[in-house]
Amino acid sequence: MADIDQLLARALEWRGLPLALATVVSTWGSAPRPRGSHMLIAADGRFEGSVSGGCVEGEVLVAGADVIAQGSPRRLRYGVTDPTAWETGLPCGGEIELLVQPVSETGFPAHLFDRIATARLAGDTLLLATDLDTGRTSEQAHDGAFLNSYGPPRRMLIVGAVQIGQSLVRLARELGMAVTVIDPRERFLTQDRFPDTILDDRWPDEAVAAAKPDRATAIVTLSHDIKIDDPALAAALRSPAGYIAALGSRRSHARRLERLATMGFDEAALARIDGPAGIDIGGIGPAEIALSIAAGAVRAFSEQG
Repeated sequence: MADIDQLLARALEWRGLPLALATVVSTWGSAPRPRGSHMLIAADGRFEGSVSGGCVEGEVLVAGADVIAQGSPRRLRYGVTDPTAWETGLPCGGEIELLVQPVSETGFPAHLFDRIATARLAGDTLLLATDLDTGRTSEQAHDGAFLNSYGPPRRMLIVGAVQIGQSLVRLARELGMAVTVIDPRERFLTQDRFPDTILDDRWPDEAVAAAKPDRATAIVTLSHDIKIDDPALAAALRSPAGYIAALGSRRSHARRLERLATMGFDEAALARIDGPAGIDIGGIGPAEIALSIAAGAVRAFSEQG
């Protein structure tokens, strides 16, 4: 489950309790968490999420309790130049600025958690604007507001129920991606081999098209069988998928591109395929190869902004 989904789940679970929401609104240098990162704080001391990877969370909990009690937002700034940098600062050398809001109509209205969840479920992106002077968040963007974008959940479609896929399923899940494994071969696609995983035994082009890939979707072909991989890649190229990758050597990838070109795909379309799949880390064995592919997907998603 992605960080934002965990936070949304807690917001639902804690609905009706006094809450505060801390958000990273600016970063400088080697900040441990990106702009837009959240930490949800309950009045009883429970919290979900992170704004600094653990460096200043203790201080933010205290600020959150104060915001809940006072009902007004606070701006906080932490950096290595603080006298207490090693205790409540960022010894990594970065700086962050936070906004801590009450979860209320005067800060971050509670219904916006539902709006984020609904948009993600529909595969849409929701843009929220926060007035840093008043500390109130709404869906109405305006000049000078801090804008936070909540995109659809990341997904990975793995075509080919092979050993590398078993490792890739676990890694993708740890990275917050929802995973589906696609393979028409009954003996390969079993719950024993891929427990607690969505399995799709349709022909790959049908399965990929039915999944309606978006920019937050990675599609990876692993079967080494052109009857399975090629139709899946063709369907992937007809979609706006954010990452498309195909396992195989450079020689086999060159032949793959020739086959896809005969289907009508031009050079620009074919350049979308990461082949051989993943970042070259010199990986050997299924787990290391899966790691390189997962890293390739993360890089592609990050480059989208």
